[in-house]
Amino acid sequence: MKLLVIGGSYFYGRVFVMEAAKEHDITVWNRGTYSMADFGVRQIQGDRHERTAACEKDWDAVIDFCAYAPGDVRDTVRNMTEKIGQYILISTVDVYERDPDVVKTEDTPLEERIFAGEAGAYIAGKVAAERELAAVCAEREIPYTVLRPAILYGPYNYAPRESAYIQMLLQNHVLPRFTDADGRFQFVYVKDAAQAILKCLGNEGAFGQAYNLCEDQVLTYDDFFSALKQAAEPEDLLGLQELTFTVEQAAGQGVPLPFPATAAETHLCDNDKGKRELGLVYTDLAEGMRRTYRAFRNVYLQ
Repeated sequence: MKLLVIGGSYFYGRVFVMEAAKEHDITVWNRGTYSMADFGVRQIQGDRHERTAACEKDWDAVIDFCAYAPGDVRDTVRNMTEKIGQYILISTVDVYERDPDVVKTEDTPLEERIFAGEAGAYIAGKVAAERELAAVCAEREIPYTVLRPAILYGPYNYAPRESAYIQMLLQNHVLPRFTDADGRFQFVYVKDAAQAILKCLGNEGAFGQAYNLCEDQVLTYDDFFSALKQAAEPEDLLGLQELTFTVEQAAGQGVPLPFPATAAETHLCDNDKGKRELGLVYTDLAEGMRRTYRAFRNVYLQ
């Protein structure tokens, strides 16, 4: 298939391109910050709000990794003059109404409220992108699919989440322990999320559908740190110190808290639809963390 990937040079998009390039003809459309030449794909440099060469070709599917603000999807689709066989939007489980007591399915209403700060802008932007997608694809009769990943982890993750703790362990020989962190969260291994896109490509059963991407296991910080230490090489744990903090103390001292730390922040989702309709299978956390640790170990111990 001829695929146009919007974004594609960072974490999730990068891993998808690496996987998809094995069997598909890929063009990446982004601002050209990072070269994609090593992946054997074409790259078109340009702003998504402007008409470029990417807008003048037929595509079997467009996979959009970087729609973050109102107008991103609308302008992209309207600028494309030729055929689009399918539009796959990478959204997030954060689009759902915030309620820590409700496990969100794909039918849960989207968040209407506007929250302050970067997180609030991110949520509002993704909600806007989903709504624009439905509207503009209806105008052009373009089939579309929405994927909503939970917390992505894995090799190439540029966000300071699991890698921040791996770096602390390897370079400082310390890990925090949060005494009152009662938040719960879900991960999805990035390669599994990439495979989910591949399973949607040209899949008429996925047209007009949204899918949560999240592992079965619900984690706490204690669970995460346990998995991280199990993934570590035995010699890396020699002399490891555990520093104890409350959540408030950690936040005040700049200790990373990249995952939900309190019960009020908990945001859990159901993954049954994707497993049932797409046949999604999720990597066991122990294995995914082992691969992730090994990749970042090679970086931090150079």
